[in-house]
Amino acid sequence: MAGTASPGRPGGARRASRSVRVSRRERRQLRAAASESYVGKRARRPGDPVLETSASPAGARPRGGRRALRPRERRTRGLPGTLGLTFISAMIPGTGYLFAKRKLAGWIVLVGWALVFGAVVWYFFHDHDLAASRSRVVELVFNPRALRIITLVIAVLLTVWLFVVWTSYRLIRPRERPQWHTVVGNLAVIVFCLIFAAPVVRGAQYAVATADFVDKVFTHNEVATTPKDRTAKDPWAGTDRVNVLLLGGDGGEGREGVRTDSMILLSMDTQTGKAVTFSLPRNMANAQFPEDSPLHDAYPYGFQNGDPANGEYMLNAVYRNVPAVHPGILGKSTNEGADAIKQAVEGTLGIPVEYYVLVNLEGFKEVVDAMGGVTVNINEPIAIGGSTDAGDPPDDYLAPGPDQHLNGFQALWFARGRWGSDDYERMDRQRCMVDAIVQSADPGSLLLRYLDLLKAGKEIVYTDIPRELASAFVELALRVKDAKVKSVVFKSSAEFSSADPDFDWMRDIVQRAIDPPAKKHHGEKKDPADDPDDACAYNPTGETVEDAEAHDAAY
Repeated sequence: MAGTASPGRPGGARRASRSVRVSRRERRQLRAAASESYVGKRARRPGDPVLETSASPAGARPRGGRRALRPRERRTRGLPGTLGLTFISAMIPGTGYLFAKRKLAGWIVLVGWALVFGAVVWYFFHDHDLAASRSRVVELVFNPRALRIITLVIAVLLTVWLFVVWTSYRLIRPRERPQWHTVVGNLAVIVFCLIFAAPVVRGAQYAVATADFVDKVFTHNEVATTPKDRTAKDPWAGTDRVNVLLLGGDGGEGREGVRTDSMILLSMDTQTGKAVTFSLPRNMANAQFPEDSPLHDAYPYGFQNGDPANGEYMLNAVYRNVPAVHPGILGKSTNEGADAIKQAVEGTLGIPVEYYVLVNLEGFKEVVDAMGGVTVNINEPIAIGGSTDAGDPPDDYLAPGPDQHLNGFQALWFARGRWGSDDYERMDRQRCMVDAIVQSADPGSLLLRYLDLLKAGKEIVYTDIPRELASAFVELALRVKDAKVKSVVFKSSAEFSSADPDFDWMRDIVQRAIDPPAKKHHGEKKDPADDPDDACAYNPTGETVEDAEAHDAAY
């Protein structure tokens, strides 16, 4: 009879046996889930009542498969714990994943972050020498390609970090939470990420701006008079001193057509950083050229035409006029004017001039503003504007006073104002301005204005210092800042006349300034270099702005 159970195995027993097999499988699954998911709760034991579930066919995989058997993530119980653990995850990426029992992802992130951090620390500090670490930083700063690669790496790491922090927060927050918990938590983590990311983004901006500045200023200039025997490993080629000509001129692109109205030779001891500046008057006649230079053949009696008052043959005209009259005389060069003035100063003072730095004075005020201004002593009213040759009085005056803080516009006129004063007084002010800029170069202040400083500087600074030597010059500049910078100003006196200079006397002054005697004995000539602290001190003449304006009215 259809449907009747066989005599040896009743149908009811067959159904009961199948039901028992299904129940045991489900009981094992529930027992495993209960023991691993609920902390502190007693696991099910054999004999406990089994929850009613829908029966599955024999051998079928339970609903959810492996995911149903995965241990549930561990989560925090409140907002303070969530935010605290998120903060820890931000500081030590991967810890949030580990807390939430995402062990594989957590260890990958944690180990990866540790390797990156360890590699950076090892690169900069593996030899335990702070000076060497600083050198590596400086070398990196003057490597535009490396800076751009680092910027890209920073962008990738920042993106990964933000993803890790946000996902860690979402994994560890409670599943069951009020709405305000979600809103406050989301806002807190977003603000938290922005605060942490801001300095990283700023650093990336600094890196890009620095790369652009180095590319623009430290180009591969083919200047004929630049030394060819200097390398990054031996930047000074075994010499004790390096001499850089600092030029201030007016002109559009800092190339042809510029009159260099400010000429200061900076001579630096490469070991100690002790430095001396030599200021030359712009109206000095008969500038000399080295005997082994083609320019000496062109001007065997100096840069002159017999008339010392001819402005086209004064020192400030060398940059513009020599290349115009003798193009290509020194060989292939991207700046023949710089070659000519370097050779003129070298022949005049008797010491080699390896490099030059030209600052377009039209943009000088922007650099000073980017630095936050400079502080100088003003001993007498200094004219702003005005033309002595045209008889036009100045528009205003800088008032006398100690420790006067000047903005860029005021600093420019402090350095170049000539109404009511001569070139030598202006030269004195220019060397005081150089000293003020050096003293104002505080790393903390410069860092705050770094982007503005680079933006202004790359448009007005020109140099033949090779890019591979730039880091060595920065190291030397730091030593110069810590040492005393003395100065010599060649101005009208019984020994010096700009119309008829005594070059032997000038060269003797230079040698005694860069190599002064250790002790001064009776009858021995003193060190001709002045201390800027004395030369630029506040020693008022007593003249006021009102006195100067009254004089102008009567002029």
